[in-house]
Amino acid sequence: MVSIHSAHASPATADDLRKVAELIKDVKICMLTTVEPDGLLRSRPMATQEIKGDFDGVLWFFTESGSGKVEEIDRERHVNLAYSRPGHQSYVSISGDASVVQDRAKAKELWSPIFKAWFPKGLDDPQLALLRVQVREAEYWDAPHGTVVTVVGLVKSLVTGQKYTPGENKRVEV
Repeated sequence: MVSIHSAHASPATADDLRKVAELIKDVKICMLTTVEPDGLLRSRPMATQEIKGDFDGVLWFFTESGSGKVEEIDRERHVNLAYSRPGHQSYVSISGDASVVQDRAKAKELWSPIFKAWFPKGLDDPQLALLRVQVREAEYWDAPHGTVVTVVGLVKSLVTGQKYTPGENKRVEV
């Protein structure tokens, strides 16, 4: 697990950031969790924009400027992003600070024609906004994947009486 700004996390190294980027780069959809006005947590699927070059601890998403999540983030900027690749036994939880950004140059850099499905007017859509998440802490669980590897590990644990530890778990602070 890699953690940023936490009493329980170690400071993130460049290798930690590369590891987090590697684990999330092929996960097209994550779950974004925000805080509603009554304090309840709300999660919804979001498409993470491609991480280009070295991961700098910032994740980008397209959103509608008038959406509920924007209102929630205006009130409470702390969010969580959950990434999952069960077939690879890979999971990442990211805590960060979100902000809504109106930056046409950044939007153009991240734009793909597929987004016209949500924003029919393209980059000229007045509702188009960017959600910027500055990662504060990331925790990941990454295990060697494959059914055989998992079964062997479980059987070994049962035979030896030792706790099953399927892989790497690290928490880092970004």
